[in-house]
Amino acid sequence: MDMLQVKGGKVVDGQGRPLRLRGTCVGGWMNMENFINGYPGTEHGIRAAVAEVLGPSKGRFFFDRLLDHFLAEDDFAFMKECGATVVRLPLNYRHFERDAEPFKYLESGFQRLDQAVKTCARHGLYVILDLHAVQGWQSTDWHCDNSSRNVLFWQHPHFQDRFVALWEEFARRYKGNATIAGYNVMNEPLTNAADGRFGNMAYQPNWDAINRIYRRVVGAIRAIDPDHIIFLEGDYFSHRFEGFDAPFADNLVYSSHNYSAAGFGPGAYPGPFNGERWDRGKQEQIFLAHEGTRYTQRHNVPLWVGEFGSVYNGLAAEIPDRLRAIDDQVDVFEEYGAHWTTWTYKDVGVMGWVTLAPESEYMQIVAPILETKRLLDTDFWMGWLPSTPAKEMIRDLARLIEKTIGDPDISPQADQRYLTQATLDAYVGPLLHPAYARRFKGMSEAQIDRALQSFALKNCQPNQELIKVLGQHMDRPA
Repeated sequence: MDMLQVKGGKVVDGQGRPLRLRGTCVGGWMNMENFINGYPGTEHGIRAAVAEVLGPSKGRFFFDRLLDHFLAEDDFAFMKECGATVVRLPLNYRHFERDAEPFKYLESGFQRLDQAVKTCARHGLYVILDLHAVQGWQSTDWHCDNSSRNVLFWQHPHFQDRFVALWEEFARRYKGNATIAGYNVMNEPLTNAADGRFGNMAYQPNWDAINRIYRRVVGAIRAIDPDHIIFLEGDYFSHRFEGFDAPFADNLVYSSHNYSAAGFGPGAYPGPFNGERWDRGKQEQIFLAHEGTRYTQRHNVPLWVGEFGSVYNGLAAEIPDRLRAIDDQVDVFEEYGAHWTTWTYKDVGVMGWVTLAPESEYMQIVAPILETKRLLDTDFWMGWLPSTPAKEMIRDLARLIEKTIGDPDISPQADQRYLTQATLDAYVGPLLHPAYARRFKGMSEAQIDRALQSFALKNCQPNQELIKVLGQHMDRPA
């Protein structure tokens, strides 16, 4: 494989030929997420609960085997067969460093990652290393393993120092490794979470903070590894770019995340969503208006749409609509030369290329947990699902709050959205940790392993229609 570079606004191989990065992200592996893996709450919380109920040794066995089955050689071979050129691997810093022992790195985490990178090399897949959960939390959301909605990273030098040092360690270990397409230094920053209005456009990024951190981490990596591409995401969950410094180093690619209303529904596509008609023309309009698109076009640097996708666990009759929506969206990316990776590769039945079989042993074991999570709306990512009494109570509470405070600057939509996150996701979700862990109580290691084999590709169900749609685009010339 060739070391990839950025030349003339394009990603090129060792012979200077343009190469298009097309593929998927493996959420739920070395950065687990509740809606992907089927547990409630956060990764560090569920790990602690399982260790308490099953015992530390069996708890470690549980998660080691889950990760072993979740992503293996046949998964990478399958991605390559589908036409992918790249896989983005989201990583949680906790696999590489303990909070109690900062700056001391865990060989177990690097060994697992090394094995994945070597397997990708055998199958001709490039790898983007994505630090999805950083020390001190870079955003309020569950996907950076945050259970408190406090964001400490941007204010505390200690967390920033650990973040930079961990990237220096990655650079030392992967310098010269051509399988690595590059380093995605931070997923979905949120620099100004203290602004309680960040659910609407009143949110103002802390541009000084993010420009300073990006310059620092790029400089630290470049001092060790001068060759690999570095991927930088926009603020506000990879949406805001207008306050970024101009590209300040070679081999930089900028990354936006482009989830669209048409990918979630409900409703027919093409058709109306939130009072607007969505079709391919609308998808193109939204893409061109995205600050990430405008920034990369203005500075002639490559754009990588690191995350986007449609969901398929709403109304079954609307699955063809969601597929048409993602087909048009990728077609727009291709027209404008954007690189892309879908979210996500594998999950328990939401939006993956492959999903666990509903009749599998794991899904049967956790079925009561999944139903409780649905009724209590604990997975923040599931906002498109039909209303429940819990959702209605939060809606009524939000209206009461707005009426009582009487501040016209409070966004009703943001108030309800983040009240839901703070109560049902951040508080109620962790209350279910012990209930999830007890579903496996009394099992032997052999029984646990058999249940977790439900995550193995051979036991999963490929979303053939989604793979067909994406495959048509992955086969296009660069």
